[in-house]
Amino acid sequence: MESATVVLVTSSPAAPTSWPPVSVVVPVLNEERHLDAAVTNVLEQEYPGAMDVVLAVGPSRDRTAEVAARLAACDPRVHVVENPTGRTPAGLNAAVKASTGDVVVRVDAHSELSPGYVRRAVEILERTGADNVGGLMLAQGRTPFERAVARAMGSRLGIGGARFHVGGEEGEAETVYLGVFRRTTLDRLGGYDDHFHRAQDWELNHRIRLAGGTVWFSPELWVTYRPRSRWQALALQFFRTGRWRRQVTRRYPDTASPRYLAPPVVVVGIVLGTAAGVAGAVTGQGWLRLGFAAPALYVAGVAVGSQVIAKGADVRERAWLPVVVATMHLTWGAGFLVPLRTLGRHSTAVRRFKARVGA
Repeated sequence: MESATVVLVTSSPAAPTSWPPVSVVVPVLNEERHLDAAVTNVLEQEYPGAMDVVLAVGPSRDRTAEVAARLAACDPRVHVVENPTGRTPAGLNAAVKASTGDVVVRVDAHSELSPGYVRRAVEILERTGADNVGGLMLAQGRTPFERAVARAMGSRLGIGGARFHVGGEEGEAETVYLGVFRRTTLDRLGGYDDHFHRAQDWELNHRIRLAGGTVWFSPELWVTYRPRSRWQALALQFFRTGRWRRQVTRRYPDTASPRYLAPPVVVVGIVLGTAAGVAGAVTGQGWLRLGFAAPALYVAGVAVGSQVIAKGADVRERAWLPVVVATMHLTWGAGFLVPLRTLGRHSTAVRRFKARVGA
């Protein structure tokens, strides 16, 4: 399948003279299926310095809490804290507060770090002086539907051209997947903004850059991501992501870009074109029927584009691919167009940040 390029590192520059203690923070909710593998993967990282893992467990509907408790009982490096709200930024902040490492590594409970990820990330922090480093979100699926989602996520057609999705050269970036932070940076900026239920990574990275810091992308780092396994879950994920990306744009209007505005524009075009076409069919006005061209062209574009990126896919994955791509585009765009209640403007993170930059 088409995917982002992964660079295997066979050698590295001189290692730090002393390895800083590292804390891996993991927000956890309804992750019974993946949590054990994710934590085991972290514990097998072979980092030369001290490392602990803090699981911020939300009120799950499955046996996630039992799995977390068992992992903590089996290894003294694993600790569990409660996240009563179940929201990702609150869980991350709780885990960071309960941790002590000079370097904070964010991991999701449905992801797995590449071999040597923590060690290499610390080396890159040391070499670049960056505040946050990260790499590729390497989506991998098992079922035909999941593989179609993974393929779409690793292509420009499905999810845009961000380097952490499609790969690219090492260097400064707008944002990265998950992230490996200096604790001093998180403390200085107030951590994650708990008003952003989603897009909190992007928002934090934006504040890092506004404060004069550096976010660094390296294709030498990658994290295996497990996509949603059902169409309904995928549609809800992208709808919610679109809604919260709009909130980021509201708070930081200068971040609006064609990449983020394209999906809502497509949704509006399809809706208006379809409405015009229906009106033309009802009233007999032929020129209005031209509106049907908007949805028709979109469907044709997705169908052709999906086949272009489907090299190596089996029949069932190929069948799912245009459905998946259209779902990503249209639910994200619809979410962007649906307003949320006004965000609180005075979260702890934002207050600290504004105080620092004099805003």
